Amino acid sequence: MGLSVPIYQLKRQAKQSSRKNGVPLTEALNRIAKREGFESWSLLASQQAGLSTATKLLDALIPGDLVLLGARPGHGKTLMGLELIVESIKRGNDAAFYSLECTESELAERLAILGANFTALSDNLALDTSDEICADYIINKLSRAPRGTVVLVDYLQLLDQKRTCPTLADQVSALSSFAKTAGVIFVLVSQIDRSYDSPGKSLPDITDVRLPNALDLTMFTKAIFMNDGTAKLQTVCSSRCPKPKFEQGSL
Repeated sequence: MGLSVPIYQLKRQAKQSSRKNGVPLTEALNRIAKREGFESWSLLASQQAGLSTATKLLDALIPGDLVLLGARPGHGKTLMGLELIVESIKRGNDAAFYSLECTESELAERLAILGANFTALSDNLALDTSDEICADYIINKLSRAPRGTVVLVDYLQLLDQKRTCPTLADQVSALSSFAKTAGVIFVLVSQIDRSYDSPGKSLPDITDVRLPNALDLTMFTKAIFMNDGTAKLQTVCSSRCPKPKFEQGSL
């Protein structure tokens, strides 16, 4: 059964309806699903899962990858990261979500959008929203993580907000080294610069990543860029890669 608009737009409509009408997000999602011809949002989400972009993206990732996941606000980058986590857990792997922005209740809501249940996933999903999150903190927590664990970090630029932490470049380097040694897959959600012009370019690329301080993005092995419901996986090139925008004090 086809949808009237892409699923990411339906998710956005449900969020807006929830806020406007003062109803739980799960109820707003179910209303949208019934409008689309499904008995519930979970049925709509499971039907779409067979066509999931996240499934194809996860197939292209390997243990040791350090992945950048970038999009402008409202284009579903965090949801895509969570979808990668859910798909990985379905395949029998563990997963972890480190967020300096998202609360546990917000995570539960976002998982509901995907038709997933936080409680049902909790045995295999570690959630950490500590203010102490940085590369060293994450690495210490993952010291016994099984090979193939998918780790979502939300988000790259916030790792750079505390002066007491190592530089962003040092933190990304540490995560890269740990990923290769431990065989985990890091996915770091990233902001895209406001100057990105979507009419002139269908998807952002490595040159559009917003950086508060200098960072060699070629430390990432792969990058996923999103815009208007489209996501594309790219292999990050070496020194030939164009330099990203650098905005001192942009946060």
